[in-house]
Amino acid sequence: MRKRRSWRTTATLFGREVVQQDDMIRADRRKLSVPSRAAIVNVASVPQRSPFRYAGGKTWLIPKIRMWLASRLPRPSLLLEPFAGGGIVSLTAVFEGLVGRALLVELDDGVAAVWRTILNGRATWLADAIERFEMKEAPVRRLLAETDLPADMHALQTIVRNRVCRGGIMAPGAGLVKRGENGHGLGSRWYPATLSRRIRDIAARADRLAFEHADGIDSLLQHARVRDLVAFIDPPYTVAGRRLYQHNTVDHSRLFDTACRLAGDFLMTYDDSPEILSLARAHDLDVRRVPMKTTHHDEKLELLIGRDLSWMEARQAPSVDHLLAPAYAG
Repeated sequence: MRKRRSWRTTATLFGREVVQQDDMIRADRRKLSVPSRAAIVNVASVPQRSPFRYAGGKTWLIPKIRMWLASRLPRPSLLLEPFAGGGIVSLTAVFEGLVGRALLVELDDGVAAVWRTILNGRATWLADAIERFEMKEAPVRRLLAETDLPADMHALQTIVRNRVCRGGIMAPGAGLVKRGENGHGLGSRWYPATLSRRIRDIAARADRLAFEHADGIDSLLQHARVRDLVAFIDPPYTVAGRRLYQHNTVDHSRLFDTACRLAGDFLMTYDDSPEILSLARAHDLDVRRVPMKTTHHDEKLELLIGRDLSWMEARQAPSVDHLLAPAYAG
Protein backbone atom coordinates (compact mmCIF):
# COMPACT_ATOMS: atom_id res chain seq x y z
CA MET A 1 0.00 0.00 0.00
CA ARG A 2 1.36 3.40 -0.97
CA LYS A 3 1.60 6.05 1.70
CA ARG A 4 -0.52 9.14 1.23
CA ARG A 5 1.65 12.15 0.56
CA SER A 6 0.86 15.76 1.36
CA TRP A 7 0.97 17.83 -1.82
CA ARG A 8 2.17 21.32 -2.50
CA THR A 9 1.31 23.27 -5.61
CA THR A 10 2.44 26.62 -6.88
CA ALA A 11 -0.21 28.71 -8.59
CA THR A 12 -0.65 32.25 -9.81
CA LEU A 13 -3.18 33.77 -7.44
CA PHE A 14 -4.45 37.31 -7.95
CA GLY A 15 -1.25 38.35 -9.71
CA ARG A 16 1.37 36.71 -7.48
CA GLU A 17 2.96 33.30 -7.08
CA VAL A 18 1.83 31.43 -3.96
CA VAL A 19 2.39 27.96 -2.55
CA GLN A 20 -0.69 26.05 -1.48
CA GLN A 21 -0.86 23.08 0.88
CA ASP A 22 -3.74 20.69 1.36
CA ASP A 23 -3.49 20.47 5.16
CA MET A 24 -6.30 22.96 5.88
CA ILE A 25 -8.42 21.51 3.06
CA ARG A 26 -8.21 17.98 4.49
CA ALA A 27 -9.05 19.28 7.96
CA ASP A 28 -12.07 21.16 6.60
CA ARG A 29 -13.33 18.14 4.63
CA ARG A 30 -13.40 16.03 7.79
CA LYS A 31 -16.11 18.41 9.06
CA LEU A 32 -18.46 17.83 6.13
CA SER A 33 -21.99 16.62 6.74
CA VAL A 34 -23.79 16.01 3.45
CA PRO A 35 -27.49 15.05 3.60
CA SER A 36 -28.19 11.73 1.91
CA ARG A 37 -31.62 12.69 0.55
CA ALA A 38 -32.84 15.51 -1.64
CA ALA A 39 -35.05 17.01 1.04
CA ILE A 40 -35.14 20.31 2.89
CA VAL A 41 -31.68 20.76 4.36
CA ASN A 42 -31.26 21.24 8.08
CA VAL A 43 -28.91 24.24 8.04
CA ALA A 44 -27.54 23.16 11.42
CA SER A 45 -25.85 20.28 9.55
CA VAL A 46 -23.89 22.73 7.38
CA PRO A 47 -20.71 24.39 8.73
CA GLN A 48 -21.45 28.05 9.45
CA ARG A 49 -18.48 30.03 8.12
CA SER A 50 -19.82 33.49 7.33
CA PRO A 51 -19.70 36.35 9.87
CA PHE A 52 -23.06 37.50 8.53
CA ARG A 53 -26.56 36.46 9.44
CA TYR A 54 -27.65 37.22 5.92
CA ALA A 55 -31.24 37.59 4.79
CA GLY A 56 -31.55 35.43 1.68
CA GLY A 57 -28.37 33.49 2.54
CA LYS A 58 -27.72 30.18 0.84
CA THR A 59 -26.57 27.92 3.68
CA TRP A 60 -29.50 25.62 2.88
CA LEU A 61 -28.17 25.18 -0.68
CA ILE A 62 -24.64 24.10 0.27
CA PRO A 63 -25.19 20.34 -0.35
CA LYS A 64 -26.24 21.17 -3.93
CA ILE A 65 -23.27 23.53 -4.33
CA ARG A 66 -20.95 20.68 -3.37
CA MET A 67 -22.56 18.42 -5.95
CA TRP A 68 -22.28 21.07 -8.66
CA LEU A 69 -18.64 21.91 -8.02
CA ALA A 70 -17.65 18.26 -7.61
CA SER A 71 -19.09 17.60 -11.09
CA ARG A 72 -16.74 20.14 -12.66
CA LEU A 73 -13.58 18.38 -13.81
CA PRO A 74 -10.88 19.46 -13.65
CA ARG A 75 -11.41 21.46 -10.48
CA PRO A 76 -12.29 25.09 -11.34
CA SER A 77 -9.45 27.50 -10.67
CA LEU A 78 -11.78 30.41 -9.82
CA LEU A 79 -15.27 30.78 -8.36
CA LEU A 80 -16.88 34.16 -8.95
CA GLU A 81 -19.76 35.18 -6.66
CA PRO A 82 -21.04 38.47 -8.16
CA PHE A 83 -23.75 39.08 -5.53
CA ALA A 84 -21.73 37.79 -2.61
CA GLY A 85 -23.59 39.10 0.43
CA GLY A 86 -22.60 36.79 3.27
CA GLY A 87 -20.36 34.80 0.93
CA ILE A 88 -21.26 31.34 2.22
CA VAL A 89 -20.81 29.70 -1.19
CA SER A 90 -17.35 31.17 -1.79
CA LEU A 91 -16.28 30.39 1.77
CA THR A 92 -17.47 26.80 1.56
CA ALA A 93 -15.84 26.24 -1.83
CA VAL A 94 -12.46 27.53 -0.63
CA PHE A 95 -12.55 25.95 2.83
CA GLU A 96 -13.39 22.55 1.35
CA GLY A 97 -11.01 22.70 -1.60
CA LEU A 98 -13.75 22.60 -4.24
CA VAL A 99 -12.14 25.47 -6.20
CA GLY A 100 -8.67 26.95 -6.33
CA ARG A 101 -9.73 30.39 -5.20
CA ALA A 102 -12.80 32.63 -5.00
CA LEU A 103 -13.63 36.22 -5.86
CA LEU A 104 -16.46 37.83 -3.89
CA VAL A 105 -18.15 40.87 -5.45
CA GLU A 106 -20.62 43.08 -3.58
CA LEU A 107 -22.05 46.57 -4.17
CA ASP A 108 -23.30 47.33 -0.64
CA ASP A 109 -20.90 49.72 1.13
CA GLY A 110 -21.26 48.17 4.58
CA VAL A 111 -20.85 44.58 3.42
CA ALA A 112 -17.89 45.68 1.31
CA ALA A 113 -16.27 47.24 4.39
CA VAL A 114 -16.48 43.92 6.23
CA TRP A 115 -14.92 41.85 3.44
CA ARG A 116 -12.18 44.42 2.81
CA THR A 117 -11.31 44.57 6.50
CA ILE A 118 -11.13 40.79 6.84
CA LEU A 119 -9.16 40.14 3.65
CA ASN A 120 -6.86 43.18 3.67
CA GLY A 121 -4.99 42.68 6.91
CA ARG A 122 -7.36 44.08 9.56
CA ALA A 123 -9.15 40.86 10.50
CA THR A 124 -7.44 40.61 13.91
CA TRP A 125 -8.50 44.17 14.77
CA LEU A 126 -12.11 43.41 13.79
CA ALA A 127 -12.19 40.11 15.69
CA ASP A 128 -10.81 41.78 18.81
CA ALA A 129 -13.26 44.71 18.48
CA ILE A 130 -16.21 42.30 18.29
CA GLU A 131 -15.03 40.48 21.40
CA ARG A 132 -14.76 43.78 23.30
CA PHE A 133 -17.98 45.39 22.09
CA GLU A 134 -20.58 46.02 24.82
CA MET A 135 -23.87 44.70 23.46
CA LYS A 136 -26.23 47.11 25.20
CA GLU A 137 -28.79 49.49 23.75
CA ALA A 138 -26.86 52.74 24.30
CA PRO A 139 -23.56 51.59 22.70
CA VAL A 140 -25.48 49.93 19.85
CA ARG A 141 -27.54 53.00 19.02
CA ARG A 142 -24.49 55.25 19.32
CA LEU A 143 -22.47 53.08 16.90
CA LEU A 144 -25.32 52.70 14.40
CA ALA A 145 -25.85 56.48 14.34
CA GLU A 146 -22.24 57.18 13.30
CA THR A 147 -21.51 58.33 9.74
CA ASP A 148 -18.32 58.80 7.69
CA LEU A 149 -16.51 56.10 9.61
CA PRO A 150 -13.10 54.70 8.59
CA ALA A 151 -13.31 51.32 6.86
CA ASP A 152 -12.57 49.13 9.87
CA MET A 153 -15.09 50.93 12.11
CA HIS A 154 -17.63 50.76 9.26
CA ALA A 155 -17.04 47.00 9.22
CA LEU A 156 -17.72 46.75 12.97
CA GLN A 157 -20.84 48.89 12.57
CA THR A 158 -22.09 46.61 9.77
CA ILE A 159 -21.55 43.43 11.78
CA VAL A 160 -23.38 44.92 14.77
CA ARG A 161 -26.22 46.16 12.56
CA ASN A 162 -26.51 42.73 10.94
CA ARG A 163 -26.82 41.09 14.34
CA VAL A 164 -29.28 43.47 15.99
CA CYS A 165 -31.71 44.15 13.12
CA ARG A 166 -34.70 41.88 12.76
CA GLY A 167 -33.93 38.94 10.50
CA GLY A 168 -30.43 40.27 9.81
CA ILE A 169 -31.96 42.73 7.32
CA MET A 170 -29.71 45.75 6.81
CA ALA A 171 -31.81 47.61 4.24
CA PRO A 172 -32.88 51.17 5.15
CA GLY A 173 -35.81 51.13 7.56
CA ALA A 174 -34.98 47.76 9.13
CA GLY A 175 -35.90 47.82 12.81
CA LEU A 176 -33.94 46.51 15.79
CA VAL A 177 -34.99 43.31 17.50
CA LYS A 178 -37.02 43.85 20.64
CA ARG A 179 -37.59 40.70 22.65
CA GLY A 180 -35.38 38.59 20.41
CA GLU A 181 -34.61 34.92 20.86
CA ASN A 182 -35.71 33.63 24.28
CA GLY A 183 -36.27 37.22 25.38
CA HIS A 184 -32.57 38.12 25.14
CA GLY A 185 -33.25 41.31 23.19
CA LEU A 186 -30.40 42.89 21.23
CA GLY A 187 -27.99 40.17 22.33
CA SER A 188 -30.09 37.34 20.91
CA ARG A 189 -27.84 36.89 17.88
CA TRP A 190 -24.62 38.27 19.32
CA TYR A 191 -22.02 35.51 19.66
CA PRO A 192 -18.72 37.41 19.87
CA ALA A 193 -16.45 34.39 20.35
CA THR A 194 -18.05 32.59 17.40
CA LEU A 195 -17.90 35.66 15.15
CA SER A 196 -14.30 36.30 16.11
CA ARG A 197 -13.34 32.71 15.29
CA ARG A 198 -15.05 32.82 11.90
CA ILE A 199 -13.29 36.04 10.97
CA ARG A 200 -9.89 34.66 11.96
CA ASP A 201 -10.56 31.43 10.04
CA ILE A 202 -11.44 33.40 6.90
CA ALA A 203 -8.34 35.57 7.24
CA ALA A 204 -6.19 32.43 7.49
CA ARG A 205 -7.29 31.62 3.92
CA ALA A 206 -7.00 35.15 2.54
CA ASP A 207 -4.47 33.96 -0.07
CA ARG A 208 -7.34 32.11 -1.78
CA LEU A 209 -10.03 34.75 -1.31
CA ALA A 210 -10.35 38.20 -2.88
CA PHE A 211 -13.00 40.90 -2.81
CA GLU A 212 -14.17 43.59 -5.23
CA HIS A 213 -16.54 46.43 -4.36
CA ALA A 214 -18.34 46.51 -7.69
CA ASP A 215 -21.50 45.83 -9.67
CA GLY A 216 -22.10 42.09 -10.06
CA ILE A 217 -23.06 42.13 -13.73
CA ASP A 218 -20.06 44.28 -14.63
CA SER A 219 -17.80 41.79 -12.86
CA LEU A 220 -19.33 38.89 -14.80
CA LEU A 221 -18.66 40.72 -18.06
CA GLN A 222 -15.03 41.32 -17.09
CA HIS A 223 -14.54 37.58 -16.51
CA ALA A 224 -16.66 36.34 -19.40
CA ARG A 225 -13.73 34.82 -21.32
CA VAL A 226 -12.19 32.90 -18.41
CA ARG A 227 -12.81 29.24 -19.27
CA ASP A 228 -11.78 27.65 -15.96
CA LEU A 229 -14.12 29.93 -14.02
CA VAL A 230 -17.44 29.00 -12.45
CA ALA A 231 -19.95 31.62 -11.30
CA PHE A 232 -22.54 31.28 -8.56
CA ILE A 233 -25.16 33.93 -9.30
CA ASP A 234 -27.61 34.74 -6.50
CA PRO A 235 -29.09 38.18 -7.30
CA PRO A 236 -31.73 40.04 -5.29
CA TYR A 237 -34.97 38.25 -6.08
CA THR A 238 -37.74 39.84 -8.08
CA VAL A 239 -40.06 40.33 -5.08
CA ALA A 240 -38.25 39.84 -1.76
CA GLY A 241 -35.17 41.78 -2.87
CA ARG A 242 -37.01 45.08 -2.47
CA ARG A 243 -37.50 44.38 1.22
CA LEU A 244 -34.19 42.72 2.07
CA TYR A 245 -31.44 44.71 0.37
CA GLN A 246 -30.36 48.30 -0.10
CA HIS A 247 -29.23 47.59 -3.69
CA ASN A 248 -32.23 45.62 -4.90
CA THR A 249 -32.68 46.77 -8.49
CA VAL A 250 -31.29 44.28 -11.01
CA ASP A 251 -31.84 44.11 -14.76
CA HIS A 252 -32.72 40.42 -14.76
CA SER A 253 -32.86 40.18 -18.54
CA ARG A 254 -29.36 41.65 -18.83
CA LEU A 255 -28.15 39.30 -16.11
CA PHE A 256 -29.41 36.27 -18.06
CA ASP A 257 -27.80 37.59 -21.24
CA THR A 258 -24.51 38.09 -19.42
CA ALA A 259 -24.53 34.67 -17.76
CA CYS A 260 -25.05 32.98 -21.11
CA ARG A 261 -21.98 34.78 -22.49
CA LEU A 262 -19.68 33.22 -19.87
CA ALA A 263 -17.06 30.82 -21.22
CA GLY A 264 -17.18 28.98 -17.90
CA ASP A 265 -20.09 27.27 -16.17
CA PHE A 266 -22.62 29.04 -13.96
CA LEU A 267 -25.38 28.25 -11.48
CA MET A 268 -28.16 30.74 -10.77
CA THR A 269 -30.71 30.79 -7.96
CA TYR A 270 -34.03 32.62 -8.16
CA ASP A 271 -37.50 32.84 -6.76
CA ASP A 272 -40.10 30.69 -8.51
CA SER A 273 -41.76 33.38 -10.61
CA PRO A 274 -43.28 33.57 -14.12
CA GLU A 275 -40.82 36.31 -15.10
CA ILE A 276 -37.77 34.19 -14.28
CA LEU A 277 -39.19 31.03 -15.83
CA SER A 278 -39.84 33.00 -19.02
CA LEU A 279 -36.26 34.27 -19.08
CA ALA A 280 -34.87 30.78 -18.50
CA ARG A 281 -36.99 29.42 -21.34
CA ALA A 282 -35.98 32.23 -23.70
CA HIS A 283 -32.30 31.46 -23.05
CA ASP A 284 -32.79 27.68 -23.40
CA LEU A 285 -31.55 27.00 -19.86
CA ASP A 286 -32.09 24.00 -17.62
CA VAL A 287 -34.29 24.64 -14.55
CA ARG A 288 -34.96 22.67 -11.37
CA ARG A 289 -36.97 23.41 -8.27
CA VAL A 290 -35.35 22.81 -4.89
CA PRO A 291 -37.08 22.83 -1.49
CA MET A 292 -35.98 25.17 1.27
CA LYS A 293 -37.24 26.57 4.55
CA THR A 294 -37.35 30.29 5.32
CA THR A 295 -36.17 31.90 8.55
CA HIS A 296 -39.82 31.80 9.63
CA HIS A 297 -39.85 28.02 8.96
CA ASP A 298 -42.15 28.31 5.96
CA GLU A 299 -41.42 25.68 3.32
CA LYS A 300 -41.08 26.89 -0.25
CA LEU A 301 -39.44 26.06 -3.57
CA GLU A 302 -36.72 28.06 -5.28
CA LEU A 303 -35.23 27.70 -8.74
CA LEU A 304 -31.79 26.50 -9.78
CA ILE A 305 -30.88 27.54 -13.32
CA GLY A 306 -27.91 26.57 -15.49
CA ARG A 307 -26.88 25.26 -18.87
CA ASP A 308 -26.95 21.63 -17.76
CA LEU A 309 -28.21 20.48 -14.36
CA SER A 310 -27.91 16.75 -15.06
CA TRP A 311 -25.52 16.51 -12.10
CA MET A 312 -28.63 16.81 -9.91
CA GLU A 313 -30.32 13.72 -11.32
CA ALA A 314 -28.71 11.33 -8.86
CA ARG A 315 -30.71 13.07 -6.13
CA GLN A 316 -33.92 13.04 -8.20
CA ALA A 317 -34.35 16.80 -8.20
CA PRO A 318 -37.89 17.74 -9.30
CA SER A 319 -38.08 19.23 -12.79
CA VAL A 320 -40.06 22.32 -13.76
CA ASP A 321 -40.09 21.58 -17.49
CA HIS A 322 -43.86 21.22 -17.37
CA LEU A 323 -44.09 24.82 -16.09
CA LEU A 324 -42.15 26.28 -19.02
CA ALA A 325 -45.29 26.71 -21.10
CA PRO A 326 -46.10 29.40 -23.69
CA ALA A 327 -48.12 31.23 -21.01
CA TYR A 328 -44.81 32.24 -19.43
CA ALA A 329 -43.26 33.48 -22.66
CA GLY A 330 -42.26 37.14 -22.72
